Amino acid sequence: MEATIAQVASEFESLQMPQDPAQKARTKIVATVGPACDEPEQLAHLVRCGANVFRLNMAHGEPEQLQLIVDRIRKLSEEVNEPIAILADLAGPKFRLGDLEGGEVFCARDAEFHFIQGESTSQNELTCSYEPLVDELTVGDHVMLADGTVSMVVEDLLPGRARVRVVQEGVIRNRQGINLPGVQLSAPAISVKDHQHAIWAAKAGVDFVSLSFVRSADEVRTLKDILRSSGSKASVIAKIEKREALHRLDEIVAEADGIMVARGDLGVEIDVAEMPLEQKRVIKKCQDFHKPVIIATQMLDSMHESLRPTRAEVTDVANAILDGADACMLSGETAIGKHPAAAVSMMNRIARATEASILGRPLRAAGAQRADGLHEITSAVVHGAGEMAHALSAKLVVVSSHSGRTALALSQQRSFVPTIGVSAEEKTLRKMCLYWGVMPLRNAPAYNAEELIEHTDAWSCQHGLATRGDRIVIVGGSHLTEATQQKRTSGVHDIVIVHEVQGVGQ
Repeated sequence: MEATIAQVASEFESLQMPQDPAQKARTKIVATVGPACDEPEQLAHLVRCGANVFRLNMAHGEPEQLQLIVDRIRKLSEEVNEPIAILADLAGPKFRLGDLEGGEVFCARDAEFHFIQGESTSQNELTCSYEPLVDELTVGDHVMLADGTVSMVVEDLLPGRARVRVVQEGVIRNRQGINLPGVQLSAPAISVKDHQHAIWAAKAGVDFVSLSFVRSADEVRTLKDILRSSGSKASVIAKIEKREALHRLDEIVAEADGIMVARGDLGVEIDVAEMPLEQKRVIKKCQDFHKPVIIATQMLDSMHESLRPTRAEVTDVANAILDGADACMLSGETAIGKHPAAAVSMMNRIARATEASILGRPLRAAGAQRADGLHEITSAVVHGAGEMAHALSAKLVVVSSHSGRTALALSQQRSFVPTIGVSAEEKTLRKMCLYWGVMPLRNAPAYNAEELIEHTDAWSCQHGLATRGDRIVIVGGSHLTEATQQKRTSGVHDIVIVHEVQGVGQ
């Protein structure tokens, strides 16, 4: 047994990736920050192992605490000279049980309980953090507890209480989550606390803000309005974890800047057997609309305790990548797990192995329903640049982008020619941290073609990505060729340059 542990530990050490762009997966890794990884050296370790985006779970921390994490990540980004993005995840209307007598209760099959308003006076009386719950339940509604392991059905409604019967037995504990699949509730998607947290996130300069339990596109628009009114251009990520969201998927994907498939609550809100096909459907819809999609929850869950994931977990991650996920997310694995760096390294390793298996696939065609705001000229140029890079066996594609939309369009093609994103805007570079296959490069000239070519030539040779005589395809706007060299952004990318590497200094 000791030899096995030593072998695993040795293997883990071999997975520690240097900050070499060739060693990082094209699929992006979102790592949740928590007590297991919130110190500066721990965060730096996760970046070296392949983390691109750090998630702050607003359900488990107040702004004052989380601001310290934001400051550490920004300082780390400067120290490693690498853009690192931050995602603030709003808690949303998550309903929880109140305190139970003795801290936990076993719910036997066919046992009766009562959800009540006010304080509980006996073991079979349950309370909820959502006060109007009893008034909004109807006979026949299902109440799921403890991540769906315990199920109850509403049998009768009485003044101030709802009588429920256990149909799937198990243990419930203090403050565990409550799911109400199919129940129409009046709770807003953005609570007062979420609103306050969104304003903090805007002022803190985070790059992505995710909205939990989205039910309609209007809720996405509301969060955008809050962020914009606070001076933030953060991208809004809609979390798909309600059946209502699946029914309105087109409008939600069209409105959001990105999507997260939050499989924990979604797997309770719908039949768990439907989960794999719904995940595939959401990914396909994001491809149609040219929106990045994150797959989240229990991807490497066993790595909370173990240095190795299960084979089923490895297969799960690989299948998400094969289906077209832009990013995979680690939650408790990095936030509270025993081996956060090992989890990130393993995710990076699985992604690289899976990506190698699909090398050579044809470029993905533009989605018929695309809603990325890209000008039709830019769209055509991006498509042509991708085809040209493949035809010429180019070593790199470099895109100069002000807003990041052009870099996202290149990402959505799923080209295996390495793509470098450059911009004069640091916020744009950080957004590229979520775009599949796009490597944001800081301090590259973004508005002068000659300077950009010279910089890319030297950088690609320095990192072993190209040698003398190799070709690089550069995509940009007409400002790249203007003699005035003004930092003008027309919004249209209509220039493609093919450069043969000179290898100066090789």
